[in-house]
Amino acid sequence: MKTKFAIGCLVQWYECDIIGEYIESLREALDAYDGQVIVDMTIVGNQDLEQCISDKQINECITKIELICNYGNVRYTDDLHTIADYRREFNESYCDRVDVLMWGESDSLIPKQTFTILDNLHKMSLQNNNPKYLAFFGICKMWDDTWKQLEHPDFTDKPFIEGDTENWWSLRYAMTKDEMNKINDRTDELDVQIVSPHKFNGCGLVISSEVIKAGVNIPRSVFFIHEDSAFMWMTNKVLGNIPQYVIKNILLVHNRKHPNKRMFIKGEEGIDKTDPGAQRRTHDWYSKANKMCEQNYHNLFNPNYKSYKWEDVFND
Repeated sequence: MKTKFAIGCLVQWYECDIIGEYIESLREALDAYDGQVIVDMTIVGNQDLEQCISDKQINECITKIELICNYGNVRYTDDLHTIADYRREFNESYCDRVDVLMWGESDSLIPKQTFTILDNLHKMSLQNNNPKYLAFFGICKMWDDTWKQLEHPDFTDKPFIEGDTENWWSLRYAMTKDEMNKINDRTDELDVQIVSPHKFNGCGLVISSEVIKAGVNIPRSVFFIHEDSAFMWMTNKVLGNIPQYVIKNILLVHNRKHPNKRMFIKGEEGIDKTDPGAQRRTHDWYSKANKMCEQNYHNLFNPNYKSYKWEDVFND
């Protein structure tokens, strides 16, 4: 019996010029798998945090996204809805409907081999009496050596050059689907390893539904950032060091510095488009929310700590 999957992605209105690349890669992965994959997406038009340069432009952004994201379970909301909110709800909504969950991301490219590989991995894990597990694909170059155990072999020994946008292995390079496929097509035999202790980010995280059924999820106090790290802490707290597999030599691309990642946002004109962090830091709310959410994350298990909320960001 084929493994049932659900893959979920949050799309903010300003990601209108990048979401098409994710969808194209996802279509290839769906076409290559003859089992069931539920595609879930939420489109967010809220402007509480980032304002669009005009009403006309935001309508054009949302229309473009809706035309691209035109299949699966797609909903639209005008509420303030972060990736932490979405992933928490996605986990809860689908853990009883499928065998395996996967966190998509608007700036990611999904390998066309994804669901075929994960189908075999799930069956292997069940045979080994490990129904509760996590998985990850090989990733692009990261910013320090703590990520080397997850980096694809083609990247891991390449130099880190600050600000480099030209070399295909660099942090700020925007890789295409065809470039990813060319790398992955060279793989004849999978290199599947165990990562211990757990190490992952949220882009492309694979979670067996039994993990969520056991009570693991993103805490509600993590309202903005660090949802992936908080999920990792909760996994360890509830289930301990369950297996985390990494398929090292199949690349899943995370174009976190894509120049089209944050389009048409008021106040970000003239900011380096290959540095989304610098774009966000132009807004007063960002540093407040970042700091408060980080404090919440570091105090998850502190019984004497009272969590911050969005209201504290806006009223501080």
